[in-house]
Amino acid sequence: MSLLVDGVDTEVMSWALREFRGWLGEEEGEVWVVLDRAGWHVSPRVEVPEGVRLVFLPPYSPELQPVERVWPLVNEAVANRYFADLGALMEAVERRWLALQGDRELLRRHTLFHWWPGAKGSA
Repeated sequence: MSLLVDGVDTEVMSWALREFRGWLGEEEGEVWVVLDRAGWHVSPRVEVPEGVRLVFLPPYSPELQPVERVWPLVNEAVANRYFADLGALMEAVERRWLALQGDRELLRRHTLFHWWPGAKGSA
């Protein structure tokens, strides 16, 4: 499950959290979303759905956020390429993201830190 947007702000963040909660369903109970401290994550205007708990990483610690290691894999599809418009760029990113979703082993190698709880049993 993923959302591809062409911009971020508190409204988009609130929408994304509602979408995420909807995907999971009520039977999941409380879910935690781990975030950095981007302005649209920490704003008091973000609407957090019931059953979603936002957990913030310490400031200036992108190395603790596993998804930060995925962006270079996404960027491979668009680096040093010309796109006629935003739609073409978004299509290229979407194709790359769908390919990455299908390659769990590649994602695991980039995001499953050796010190992450339970990592030894999952890797």
